[in-house]
Amino acid sequence: MWDSLYPPMDWAAYKNTWPHASHSRFVEMPGQRWHVQIMGQGPVLLLLHGTGASTHSWRDMAPLLAQHYTVVMPDLPGHAFTTLHAKHAPSLPNMSADVRRLLAHLEMWPVAILGHSAGAAVAAHLSLGSERLPPVVVGLNPAWLPQPGAAQWLFAPTAKLMALNPYSGRLVANHLAKPWVVAKLLASTGSHLSQDGVDYYSRLVASPTHVHGVLSMMAAWNLNTLNNRLPQLSPVLLHVGENDQTVPVSLAHEAKRLIPGADLILKPGLGHLAHEEQAQSTAAEIIHWLKQKGR
Repeated sequence: MWDSLYPPMDWAAYKNTWPHASHSRFVEMPGQRWHVQIMGQGPVLLLLHGTGASTHSWRDMAPLLAQHYTVVMPDLPGHAFTTLHAKHAPSLPNMSADVRRLLAHLEMWPVAILGHSAGAAVAAHLSLGSERLPPVVVGLNPAWLPQPGAAQWLFAPTAKLMALNPYSGRLVANHLAKPWVVAKLLASTGSHLSQDGVDYYSRLVASPTHVHGVLSMMAAWNLNTLNNRLPQLSPVLLHVGENDQTVPVSLAHEAKRLIPGADLILKPGLGHLAHEEQAQSTAAEIIHWLKQKGR
């Protein structure tokens, strides 16, 4: 209904400066257009970014992982250059189904999925619902459990109220267009990014279309059903920055308690975007763990 307010982000305006643009392709699906980056060779490794991010968040890790795997990196629905689905909301089950259809179209199936934050929830849902060999899951600062305290009660309702306003995407993007606001927002996650990292996020949140997609996802999100199924998820690696100010580290410990045999790597001094802060060590630790699991 409000499509005219939020036209797709113009790839032509970004492609000359976007990370790994030479590996980008656009996939037309019924009701949806995907932006996907694919590089490397070998078993398929699917990378799913978190809320508000895009393929740019894998810019330093992807070439390292691509030395061992065929790395597949989509922008999630409503984020960056992938459109929201025309006929359903970006809830966790719907987004997982959308990714499954994309993989079928690409004729690819991952041996493992790396998911960051909300992307880890999509990864877990995708693996648990698999009729094929379930991919192993690596959760980078995973958002698998409902937030404790007031956040649990305010997060989705606030997003829903904002999403009801057709102009909210434009209003929020206008506020976030100031570079210092984005830098402060990223610092509040407990992470310290390079100026390039801050600039990529600044470009994204200055787009009303991207912000509208993020608000739509937040409004449709519900982790309660995933919470009950976590014990069925195995094998799993939780890779977590100890200074995460977005998803409390206590939730990683709780997830490890719920998931039989789960492994946990804690990274001192790193925040919610630990994989962007220390891409090289994160990639090495993940590759080592995957090889241990025969993947």
